[in-house]
Amino acid sequence: QVQLVESGGGLVQPGGSLRLSCAASGITFSLYVMGWYRQAPGKQRELVASITSTGSTNYADSVKGRFTISRDNAETTVTLQMISLKPEDTAVYSCNARRSRGPQLLGDYWGQGTQVTVSS
Repeated sequence: QVQLVESGGGLVQPGGSLRLSCAASGITFSLYVMGWYRQAPGKQRELVASITSTGSTNYADSVKGRFTISRDNAETTVTLQMISLKPEDTAVYSCNARRSRGPQLLGDYWGQGTQVTVSS
């Protein structure tokens, strides 16, 4: 049974920091691209950041320079460090594990999501 369990969300003031963690189980973690997505009320879900098994990263333009994604293949965890948070970062953040072979999707799993609220 695949499980992705997020933690670390909460309420923070503008300019503050939060660290989100996602613990994965039930998959061969090192084979998966791990990502953080977010969805704000009334908006589509968007990719925030992703990291390959070898550590290559990709960020949404809106978070570049403020968010950092990292992974620990031994601990099967992925972390999103967020600094200089803005009210527009408010959303439900979800962890994703995805594995593909060419055009074939071999696995696509989601966590339950954690709320991040940036407000004074």
